[in-house]
Amino acid sequence: MNMTGSILVQAISGTTGAATAVYCLAALLLFYVYVGYPLLLAMIGLFVRRPRSETGYFPSISVLIAAYNEEEAIERKIRQTLALEYPADKIEILVLSDCSTDRTDEIVKTFPDSRVRLVRMAERRGKTEAQNQGIRQARGEVIVFSDATAIYHSQALLYLACNYQDASVGAVSGRYQYFDPGNQSPTGLGSVAFWNYENLIKTLQSRIKTITGCCGCIYSVRRAAYTELPADIISDLVQPLQAIQKGYRVVFEDRALAFEETTQSTAEEFSMRVRVVTRAMRGLLSVQDLLKPWKFFWPAFQLWSHKVMRWMVPLFLIVMFASNLFLLDSQIFRVLLAAQLLFYSAAILNMLLPLHRRWKPLGIPLFFCTLNAAALVSMIEICRGRKYVTWQTVRARR
Repeated sequence: MNMTGSILVQAISGTTGAATAVYCLAALLLFYVYVGYPLLLAMIGLFVRRPRSETGYFPSISVLIAAYNEEEAIERKIRQTLALEYPADKIEILVLSDCSTDRTDEIVKTFPDSRVRLVRMAERRGKTEAQNQGIRQARGEVIVFSDATAIYHSQALLYLACNYQDASVGAVSGRYQYFDPGNQSPTGLGSVAFWNYENLIKTLQSRIKTITGCCGCIYSVRRAAYTELPADIISDLVQPLQAIQKGYRVVFEDRALAFEETTQSTAEEFSMRVRVVTRAMRGLLSVQDLLKPWKFFWPAFQLWSHKVMRWMVPLFLIVMFASNLFLLDSQIFRVLLAAQLLFYSAAILNMLLPLHRRWKPLGIPLFFCTLNAAALVSMIEICRGRKYVTWQTVRARR
């Protein structure tokens, strides 16, 4: 072999070696995010057991319901909240209307129960600012944040409240239980599976020490631990992080259930995810000290493992796919490329045709791709300086 041929062989060999290393590194990081991190939590959790709080502690509670054009749901939500098992003289409901233009305000104003109050924003500023203003008028020792569409288990407030017997607890999150009522959502099963997985991780985190993010439609904060937040920041992530910075612990209470309907189209899911993740990224940047393990070791470990690296998954996937193209001389990498193509093809096909109605697991690849495409777009939005403050009610667009 002449010198030119030898150099070419070495160059190809070097490229193959580098591509293999890059692929394996990206695959390892992907494995850690979805499998390694939960397994590590489970192993640590074997050596830590925190006793569950028993019901019977009844601090005064203010339930804050953020609402924008929720005339279809608000009466049912208020009645369902008033019917929850909790001492009647210890609960109040504040509906935070973000300048609703439908009958939401009228319905709340005419409600016969004096424990129900309307707090209308002077101008439309979004959910987080509405919560800031609601807190100023709330009387409760514990503030519970809810959405107009979330339906609570009858004992949800009892389970949230009992954790505040521990003075070290600054915030308590309940648990999402998503459902797809008509089995029509293309991402419905994926959404249900994802939140079951998230709830498992929160259970393990809470068992060890503290969680670092709450479930948006059912979480609570000790009034003394509340921090007013900028309007463009997502409160259910940053509010508990602020509590941690103040020295409190944040608990996941899996017995406090909230039932929520899944989105009914891929476009709705994607749009919602972009808004939520962009606000979460911006929120995490506002509490950068918690990303420093020498200051907050356990919260930093969780945030890097479960937030930052999770948002980086689309980059890992792109790197895996691109590096795989340089490794087609190997049978195993040809199989791996074929598996990736099959997975992405299933997602695209299910987006174009309602195949999930015949076999629901086909919705999982589409949900996975939607989730990670939204994370990628959110990174771009952060770089562009885009801010999401207000939201649109899905039913209002139908």
